Amino acid sequence: MRIVVISDSHRQTRVIDKILSSELDAKHVFFLGDNAADIEDFEFIYPNFNFHTVCGNCDFASLLPTMGLETVNGKRILYTHGHTLSVKSGTGHLIELAKKNNCDIILYGHTHIPQILYEDGIYIVNPGSCSRSREGGNSYAVIDITEQGIMPIIKRI
Repeated sequence: MRIVVISDSHRQTRVIDKILSSELDAKHVFFLGDNAADIEDFEFIYPNFNFHTVCGNCDFASLLPTMGLETVNGKRILYTHGHTLSVKSGTGHLIELAKKNNCDIILYGHTHIPQILYEDGIYIVNPGSCSRSREGGNSYAVIDITEQGIMPIIKRI
């Protein structure tokens, strides 16, 4: 099963449409905040995706949660923007929270820098920013979860 991970669109909805239209075989879309309203219309445009959305530090007055837990294809996923967990200082708080919740995968944004790590049996994935990268160009992540395992990759836009 394929999931798409998008973060930090900052009102660039055209790039979200470009990502989603190129990943039609995915089943789940995780949007990690910073202009969470950007993803709302796509829930109607792409009804075959299951959307999971959290707010970020730029989502003023949002009623969305700052983090969520989801199980996809038997794997437990913690997803958050990351600003409330000091991700710019490292992933320690994320890993601690993921361990407490028996997670296999952590998804976070906020730094605008794509990264894939594997630590203590947990995949840690930051898709970077789909519109305002701070390193290497705009990006998003795709994660395939199969019987053989978990395969995260960063895709450049």
